[in-house]
Amino acid sequence: MLKTSSDILALDVGGTRIGVAHANPVARIASPLTTVINDATVFEKLVQLLQQQDAAVLVVGLPRNLSGDSTEQTRIVEQFVLQLKQHIDLPVYWQDEAVTSRQAEAELRARGKPYAKGDIDALAATYILEDFLRDHPEVKA
Repeated sequence: MLKTSSDILALDVGGTRIGVAHANPVARIASPLTTVINDATVFEKLVQLLQQQDAAVLVVGLPRNLSGDSTEQTRIVEQFVLQLKQHIDLPVYWQDEAVTSRQAEAELRARGKPYAKGDIDALAATYILEDFLRDHPEVKA
């Protein structure tokens, strides 16, 4: 299949897992892609995934508390992205990720089917990407 444009990928970075979502920049419809284990090889796995998906833009969920203030998790994710940028040459955008994991878990629970924690992470990344696409219509891959 001939690909006419590169994907936009989003990450929901957690201590154990990283949820990944993707969207075609033309259709601008986000969907869950996968979950990556956050271990010693995480950067290699993410680089490979970004290449496989022909990613042109990366969006990362920025965790903050409900007041919008930075937290310890904010600093952890910011440090993670600094390290990731040493391995990639893509524009990286931040997107507020307030309550996306809770929203994802509630949706999966409402479906009434079994799900894993990784499903929550990938769906949370999808919400992050949907919010980004809505808030930034000017960003093209």
